[in-house]
Amino acid sequence: METPEILTESLALERIEVNTFRGVSPEDGPGRIFGGQVIAQSLLAAYETVEDRICHSLHCYFIRPGDPRIPILFEVDRSRDGGTFTTRRVIAVQNGKQIFNLAASFQVAEDGFEHQAPMPAVRSPDDMAAEAEAAKKAVQDGMSEEMRRMMNRPRPIEMIGRDNYGFGRKPKPSEPKSDTWMRAVAPIGDDARMHQVILAYASDMNLLSTAMRPHGVAWQTPGLQSASLDHAMWFHKASNFNDWHLYTQDSPSASGGRGFVRGAIYGQDGTLVASVAQEGLMRLKK
Repeated sequence: METPEILTESLALERIEVNTFRGVSPEDGPGRIFGGQVIAQSLLAAYETVEDRICHSLHCYFIRPGDPRIPILFEVDRSRDGGTFTTRRVIAVQNGKQIFNLAASFQVAEDGFEHQAPMPAVRSPDDMAAEAEAAKKAVQDGMSEEMRRMMNRPRPIEMIGRDNYGFGRKPKPSEPKSDTWMRAVAPIGDDARMHQVILAYASDMNLLSTAMRPHGVAWQTPGLQSASLDHAMWFHKASNFNDWHLYTQDSPSASGGRGFVRGAIYGQDGTLVASVAQEGLMRLKK
């Protein structure tokens, strides 16, 4: 039986110069570099140049498709080291060309005003698991053996929700909202930065599928083109990502061949851990 990818190992970087790092993609990946991977590795590269500060926000652009067969170089620009905030810019390069860039800001821990939006009332992971398994089976019944194998391969992030399995080839249009429980499968350890890095990895999951819901399409729909264009994330609180987190998403707009999605990530105790926003390509070729 296959074992799931261990993200603390597969995301690890090799330092090849003071501000330059090299990362690789999993050998059994889907044939292209997953956006969450390059977000996570870029944040990890930035962290390699920052001491005693935690990331509070990142903003990034996906520029070119990445090739999972060759390494990625991560070049870190030490933009500023201030009294409270540190800023880094990371450029991910393959074959001499940028495929992705990220800007991140880090802050010294401090106390201040606090408030947060409440977590939506949703069923627990245990309550949703049986329905999710039934939905997965229903979708797989109409799939090829290869598609079924891809869907069932062990994944590093466990996810439970109605929308995790692509809705089928001809889904019915529905409201552009989704709620998914997720957590890292393999133990992450005690490093708060690595929990944040792996949360960033998972933050790229399911977003565009939420924007597809009103239009009755999914990633298997023939002729559909989809890809992340930009991604932003704000970290509000530290968390243990080996525990369940609720990822609630909504898509207020789609236009011009793009879909826009907002996300909020809550700990199981109701703490708002992070907020996410993404715009992606969403185009149906006739």
